[in-house]
Amino acid sequence: MTNPFEFSAELAAAETAARDAGALVMGLFKGKYDVHEKSKNNPVTTADLEANRIIREKIGACFPSDGWLSEEDQDNSRRLALSRVWVVDPIDGTKEFIEGVPQFAISIGFVVEGQPKVAVVFNPAKQRFYKAAAGQGAFLNDTPIHVTPRREIAGALLLVSRSEPQKKFQVFVDSCEIKPVGSIAYRLAKVAGGAGDGTITFRTIHEWDICAGVLMVEEAGGRVVDGAGERLVFNRQLPKHRGVVAANRGLSAGLQGLWAQAMGDKP
Repeated sequence: MTNPFEFSAELAAAETAARDAGALVMGLFKGKYDVHEKSKNNPVTTADLEANRIIREKIGACFPSDGWLSEEDQDNSRRLALSRVWVVDPIDGTKEFIEGVPQFAISIGFVVEGQPKVAVVFNPAKQRFYKAAAGQGAFLNDTPIHVTPRREIAGALLLVSRSEPQKKFQVFVDSCEIKPVGSIAYRLAKVAGGAGDGTITFRTIHEWDICAGVLMVEEAGGRVVDGAGERLVFNRQLPKHRGVVAANRGLSAGLQGLWAQAMGDKP
Protein backbone atom coordinates (compact mmCIF):
# COMPACT_ATOMS: atom_id res chain seq x y z
CA MET A 1 0.00 0.00 0.00
CA THR A 2 2.59 2.53 -1.09
CA ASN A 3 0.52 4.46 -3.63
CA PRO A 4 -2.26 6.79 -2.49
CA PHE A 5 -5.75 5.28 -2.49
CA GLU A 6 -9.19 6.44 -1.43
CA PHE A 7 -8.73 5.98 2.31
CA SER A 8 -4.96 6.27 2.59
CA ALA A 9 -5.20 9.22 4.99
CA GLU A 10 -7.54 7.28 7.27
CA LEU A 11 -5.20 4.28 7.29
CA ALA A 12 -2.20 6.49 8.07
CA ALA A 13 -4.08 8.04 11.01
CA ALA A 14 -5.11 4.61 12.31
CA GLU A 15 -1.53 3.34 12.06
CA THR A 16 -0.13 6.31 13.99
CA ALA A 17 -2.82 6.07 16.66
CA ALA A 18 -2.31 2.32 17.10
CA ARG A 19 1.47 2.61 17.40
CA ASP A 20 1.24 5.44 19.92
CA ALA A 21 -1.36 3.54 21.94
CA GLY A 22 0.77 0.40 21.72
CA ALA A 23 3.77 2.20 23.20
CA LEU A 24 1.62 3.34 26.13
CA VAL A 25 0.17 -0.14 26.64
CA MET A 26 3.58 -1.80 26.66
CA GLY A 27 4.79 0.74 29.21
CA LEU A 28 2.16 -0.66 31.59
CA PHE A 29 2.14 -4.35 30.55
CA LYS A 30 3.31 -6.52 33.48
CA GLY A 31 3.72 -3.30 35.47
CA LYS A 32 1.55 -1.25 37.83
CA TYR A 33 -1.89 -0.02 36.79
CA ASP A 34 -5.41 0.20 38.19
CA VAL A 35 -8.10 -2.40 37.45
CA HIS A 36 -11.84 -1.81 37.86
CA GLU A 37 -14.89 -3.95 37.06
CA LYS A 38 -17.23 -2.22 34.58
CA SER A 39 -19.63 -5.10 35.13
CA LYS A 40 -19.36 -8.71 36.28
CA ASN A 41 -16.33 -10.40 34.69
CA ASN A 42 -15.72 -7.29 32.56
CA PRO A 43 -12.55 -5.51 33.75
CA VAL A 44 -11.06 -2.24 32.53
CA THR A 45 -7.54 -0.99 33.29
CA THR A 46 -5.61 2.25 33.21
CA ALA A 47 -4.06 0.94 29.97
CA ASP A 48 -7.47 0.56 28.28
CA LEU A 49 -8.53 4.09 29.21
CA GLU A 50 -5.25 5.77 28.31
CA ALA A 51 -4.94 3.89 25.01
CA ASN A 52 -8.51 4.94 24.20
CA ARG A 53 -7.69 8.57 24.97
CA ILE A 54 -4.64 8.51 22.69
CA ILE A 55 -6.55 6.91 19.80
CA ARG A 56 -9.52 9.26 20.16
CA GLU A 57 -7.28 12.34 20.23
CA LYS A 58 -5.18 11.23 17.24
CA ILE A 59 -8.19 10.25 15.11
CA GLY A 60 -10.25 13.23 16.22
CA ALA A 61 -7.52 15.68 15.29
CA CYS A 62 -7.46 14.31 11.73
CA PHE A 63 -11.19 13.67 11.23
CA PRO A 64 -13.18 15.76 13.71
CA SER A 65 -16.51 15.30 11.89
CA ASP A 66 -16.47 11.49 11.90
CA GLY A 67 -18.54 9.37 14.24
CA TRP A 68 -17.05 7.39 17.12
CA LEU A 69 -17.89 4.03 18.73
CA SER A 70 -15.48 2.69 21.33
CA GLU A 71 -15.73 0.15 24.11
CA GLU A 72 -14.37 2.69 26.58
CA ASP A 73 -16.61 5.66 25.72
CA GLN A 74 -20.28 6.27 26.39
CA ASP A 75 -22.19 5.54 23.19
CA ASN A 76 -24.45 8.19 21.72
CA SER A 77 -26.86 8.29 18.79
CA ARG A 78 -24.91 10.95 16.86
CA ARG A 79 -22.94 8.26 15.01
CA LEU A 80 -26.13 6.77 13.55
CA ALA A 81 -26.70 9.86 11.40
CA LEU A 82 -23.14 9.75 10.01
CA SER A 83 -21.81 7.70 7.11
CA ARG A 84 -18.23 7.71 8.44
CA VAL A 85 -17.59 6.13 11.84
CA TRP A 86 -14.54 4.84 13.73
CA VAL A 87 -15.08 1.60 15.65
CA VAL A 88 -12.41 1.06 18.29
CA ASP A 89 -11.37 -1.33 21.02
CA PRO A 90 -8.25 0.15 22.65
CA ILE A 91 -7.36 -3.25 24.15
CA ASP A 92 -9.27 -6.30 22.97
CA GLY A 93 -8.27 -9.02 25.40
CA THR A 94 -8.08 -7.01 28.62
CA LYS A 95 -8.16 -10.23 30.69
CA GLU A 96 -5.11 -11.50 28.83
CA PHE A 97 -3.38 -8.15 29.40
CA ILE A 98 -4.07 -8.40 33.14
CA GLU A 99 -2.85 -12.01 33.26
CA GLY A 100 0.37 -11.14 31.42
CA VAL A 101 -0.62 -13.26 28.41
CA PRO A 102 0.58 -11.59 25.15
CA GLN A 103 -2.65 -12.30 23.24
CA PHE A 104 -4.32 -8.87 23.30
CA ALA A 105 -4.58 -6.30 20.54
CA ILE A 106 -5.43 -2.70 19.74
CA SER A 107 -8.26 -2.76 17.20
CA ILE A 108 -9.17 0.26 15.04
CA GLY A 109 -11.76 0.01 12.28
CA PHE A 110 -13.04 2.76 10.00
CA VAL A 111 -16.53 2.28 8.54
CA VAL A 112 -18.34 3.96 5.66
CA GLU A 113 -22.06 3.27 5.16
CA GLY A 114 -21.91 0.22 7.41
CA GLN A 115 -18.87 -1.47 5.85
CA PRO A 116 -15.27 -1.38 7.12
CA LYS A 117 -12.84 0.39 4.79
CA VAL A 118 -9.68 0.60 6.94
CA ALA A 119 -8.44 -1.73 9.65
CA VAL A 120 -5.54 -1.96 12.06
CA VAL A 121 -5.01 -4.77 14.57
CA PHE A 122 -1.81 -4.35 16.58
CA ASN A 123 -0.47 -6.78 19.16
CA PRO A 124 2.32 -4.69 20.70
CA ALA A 125 3.52 -7.51 22.96
CA LYS A 126 4.35 -9.60 19.89
CA GLN A 127 5.12 -6.64 17.60
CA ARG A 128 2.60 -7.98 15.09
CA PHE A 129 1.06 -5.07 13.19
CA TYR A 130 -1.78 -6.05 10.87
CA LYS A 131 -3.39 -3.54 8.52
CA ALA A 132 -5.87 -3.60 5.65
CA ALA A 133 -7.83 -1.23 3.44
CA ALA A 134 -10.74 -2.00 1.14
CA GLY A 135 -9.47 -3.22 -2.21
CA GLN A 136 -5.82 -2.93 -1.11
CA GLY A 137 -5.21 -6.31 0.55
CA ALA A 138 -4.09 -7.19 4.07
CA PHE A 139 -0.60 -7.01 5.55
CA LEU A 140 1.38 -8.20 8.56
CA ASN A 141 4.40 -5.99 9.30
CA ASP A 142 4.09 -4.70 5.71
CA THR A 143 4.17 -8.20 4.15
CA PRO A 144 1.02 -9.28 2.23
CA ILE A 145 -1.00 -12.00 3.97
CA HIS A 146 -3.65 -14.48 2.84
CA VAL A 147 -6.02 -16.97 4.43
CA THR A 148 -5.20 -20.67 4.17
CA PRO A 149 -6.45 -22.66 1.13
CA ARG A 150 -7.78 -25.58 3.19
CA ARG A 151 -11.17 -26.93 2.07
CA GLU A 152 -11.79 -29.85 4.46
CA ILE A 153 -13.34 -29.18 7.86
CA ALA A 154 -11.89 -32.42 9.25
CA GLY A 155 -8.56 -31.48 10.79
CA ALA A 156 -8.97 -27.73 10.23
CA LEU A 157 -7.20 -25.55 12.80
CA LEU A 158 -9.66 -23.28 14.61
CA LEU A 159 -8.50 -20.44 16.85
CA VAL A 160 -11.00 -20.01 19.68
CA SER A 161 -11.54 -18.10 22.89
CA ARG A 162 -10.52 -19.71 26.15
CA SER A 163 -14.06 -19.15 27.41
CA GLU A 164 -16.31 -20.67 24.72
CA PRO A 165 -19.17 -22.89 26.04
CA GLN A 166 -17.69 -26.40 25.94
CA LYS A 167 -20.93 -28.28 25.32
CA LYS A 168 -21.83 -26.24 22.25
CA PHE A 169 -18.27 -26.38 20.99
CA GLN A 170 -18.10 -30.18 21.06
CA VAL A 171 -19.20 -30.44 17.41
CA PHE A 172 -16.02 -28.58 16.43
CA VAL A 173 -13.79 -30.45 18.90
CA ASP A 174 -14.92 -33.72 17.31
CA SER A 175 -13.67 -32.79 13.84
CA CYS A 176 -11.20 -29.89 14.13
CA GLU A 177 -7.94 -29.04 15.83
CA ILE A 178 -8.60 -26.37 18.45
CA LYS A 179 -6.12 -23.74 19.64
CA PRO A 180 -7.02 -21.15 22.31
CA VAL A 181 -6.10 -17.53 21.50
CA GLY A 182 -7.27 -14.63 23.68
CA SER A 183 -8.47 -11.57 21.77
CA ILE A 184 -10.99 -12.12 18.96
CA ALA A 185 -9.50 -9.17 17.06
CA TYR A 186 -6.13 -10.92 17.23
CA ARG A 187 -7.69 -14.27 16.26
CA LEU A 188 -9.29 -12.74 13.18
CA ALA A 189 -5.98 -11.14 12.19
CA LYS A 190 -4.16 -14.45 12.67
CA VAL A 191 -6.72 -16.20 10.46
CA ALA A 192 -6.15 -13.49 7.85
CA GLY A 193 -2.45 -14.29 8.06
CA GLY A 194 -2.93 -18.03 7.66
CA ALA A 195 -1.99 -18.91 11.26
CA GLY A 196 -5.31 -20.75 11.58
CA ASP A 197 -7.96 -21.96 9.16
CA GLY A 198 -10.81 -20.19 10.93
CA THR A 199 -12.23 -18.77 14.13
CA ILE A 200 -15.67 -19.24 15.69
CA THR A 201 -17.52 -17.67 18.56
CA PHE A 202 -20.98 -18.50 19.91
CA ARG A 203 -21.09 -15.36 22.01
CA THR A 204 -22.90 -12.18 21.11
CA ILE A 205 -20.00 -9.92 20.23
CA HIS A 206 -19.66 -6.14 20.12
CA GLU A 207 -18.80 -4.35 16.90
CA TRP A 208 -15.61 -2.89 18.36
CA ASP A 209 -14.26 -6.40 19.00
CA ILE A 210 -14.48 -7.50 15.38
CA CYS A 211 -14.80 -4.53 13.01
CA ALA A 212 -11.12 -4.28 12.08
CA GLY A 213 -10.63 -8.05 12.06
CA VAL A 214 -13.53 -8.59 9.66
CA LEU A 215 -11.95 -6.37 7.01
CA MET A 216 -8.58 -8.02 7.65
CA VAL A 217 -9.98 -11.49 6.86
CA GLU A 218 -11.93 -10.26 3.84
CA GLU A 219 -8.94 -8.45 2.34
CA ALA A 220 -6.84 -11.59 2.91
CA GLY A 221 -9.31 -13.53 0.74
CA GLY A 222 -11.57 -14.93 3.45
CA ARG A 223 -15.18 -14.54 4.49
CA VAL A 224 -16.79 -13.50 7.78
CA VAL A 225 -20.46 -13.97 8.65
CA ASP A 226 -22.60 -13.94 11.76
CA GLY A 227 -24.07 -17.12 13.20
CA ALA A 228 -26.99 -16.98 10.76
CA GLY A 229 -24.60 -16.79 7.81
CA GLU A 230 -25.26 -13.10 7.08
CA ARG A 231 -22.57 -10.58 6.19
CA LEU A 232 -21.80 -8.22 9.04
CA VAL A 233 -22.94 -4.59 8.97
CA PHE A 234 -21.46 -2.02 11.33
CA ASN A 235 -22.57 1.20 13.03
CA ARG A 236 -25.93 -0.31 13.94
CA GLN A 237 -28.15 1.10 16.64
CA LEU A 238 -27.44 -1.94 18.81
CA PRO A 239 -23.78 -2.56 17.95
CA LYS A 240 -23.69 -6.31 18.53
CA HIS A 241 -23.68 -9.48 16.43
CA ARG A 242 -24.89 -12.95 17.42
CA GLY A 243 -21.96 -15.23 16.72
CA VAL A 244 -19.07 -14.93 14.28
CA VAL A 245 -17.69 -17.43 11.77
CA ALA A 246 -14.50 -16.46 9.91
CA ALA A 247 -12.52 -18.63 7.52
CA ASN A 248 -11.43 -18.98 3.92
CA ARG A 249 -14.28 -19.19 1.42
CA GLY A 250 -13.96 -22.96 1.09
CA LEU A 251 -14.60 -23.58 4.79
CA SER A 252 -16.94 -20.72 5.68
CA ALA A 253 -20.30 -22.27 4.79
CA GLY A 254 -19.52 -25.62 6.39
CA LEU A 255 -18.33 -24.05 9.62
CA GLN A 256 -21.39 -21.81 9.76
CA GLY A 257 -23.58 -24.90 9.29
CA LEU A 258 -21.90 -26.56 12.28
CA TRP A 259 -22.38 -23.34 14.28
CA ALA A 260 -26.13 -23.43 13.53
CA GLN A 261 -26.28 -27.15 14.38
CA ALA A 262 -24.57 -26.57 17.73
CA MET A 263 -26.92 -23.69 18.53
CA GLY A 264 -29.99 -25.65 17.48
CA ASP A 265 -30.81 -23.09 14.79
CA LYS A 266 -32.99 -24.37 11.99
CA PRO A 267 -31.63 -23.86 8.43
